[in-house]
Amino acid sequence: MSFTPVSVVTGFLGSGKTTLIGRILRTPGYARTAVIVNEFGEIGLDHDLIAKSDETLLALTTGCLCCAVRGDLVETLLDLHVRRDAGEIAYDRVLIETSGLADPAPILHALMTDPGIAATHRIDSVVTVADAVHGETTLDRHIEARRQAALADRLILSKSDIAGPATALRARLAAMNPGAPLSLAADAGPDTFFTAADADRRALRMMALPDFMARHSDGIETFVLQRDTPLPALALTLLLQALTEHCGGKLLRMKGLVEIAEMPGQPAIVHGVQHVFAPPEFLPRWPSDDRTTRMVFIGQGIPRYFPARLLAAIEAEVRDEMASRG
Repeated sequence: MSFTPVSVVTGFLGSGKTTLIGRILRTPGYARTAVIVNEFGEIGLDHDLIAKSDETLLALTTGCLCCAVRGDLVETLLDLHVRRDAGEIAYDRVLIETSGLADPAPILHALMTDPGIAATHRIDSVVTVADAVHGETTLDRHIEARRQAALADRLILSKSDIAGPATALRARLAAMNPGAPLSLAADAGPDTFFTAADADRRALRMMALPDFMARHSDGIETFVLQRDTPLPALALTLLLQALTEHCGGKLLRMKGLVEIAEMPGQPAIVHGVQHVFAPPEFLPRWPSDDRTTRMVFIGQGIPRYFPARLLAAIEAEVRDEMASRG
């Protein structure tokens, strides 16, 4: 019997998992990959950023499939397997992208102990992406990040082009998981995800962890700012600046699709991790029928009302200034 290879990609909020996965999936030979995305948040955006959306299953432009976890991960995986056997879909391998707040231990435990999964699937590797810019602070503050690093078969260092060699972070990761090879995201190739790792070594690392229960750092909340009307470009720029100044390290992750008044039909993609925001990028069109502006925030100690009130104040000031000039 042939087993379907499964790999798990994990890493804390904003570490660059989706960017890395999107790049690898464009590699020839990866067109028959099923990607299962498990997100922590009220509204998922990663699908819109890497895929063309459908009702339950996403057909990526690369020829791969993307499926959102709407319930139990094992049930989702087995449902895909049944649909493939029925000829409804086609894929050769499965890539599971975890939430940035996920402890991978219970995920692996479920995959390793479920009889239906064990009879049809094989875990190839666990790949953890670590952020060279915020990695040390993240390891200090969040147990999830430490467990993600400890359980990795392979470690990938992202954003080294910004942070430099990150010598201290490399040493810390090596001490936490001495047997895991570490490479740069820029050098990651097709064998990054699907090269079978040592299953016995992985099991020993899991046993060394205190428990299999998923735990989140205290006080982490996720909330969404959603609106139907376009936003002036200057208001978005000022909002990102204000979030950097007023939230800083409390803002673990921010991502969104924003309708800009000056560029109708070409939404801006915005990403932020703590004090760092990437310059907005513009899509040529909306990736789905949902054309509302959506900004998802994941943070600690940020009042849920704060981003919306901040944006309202900024937008009112910008529109008053535009009216006075007009």
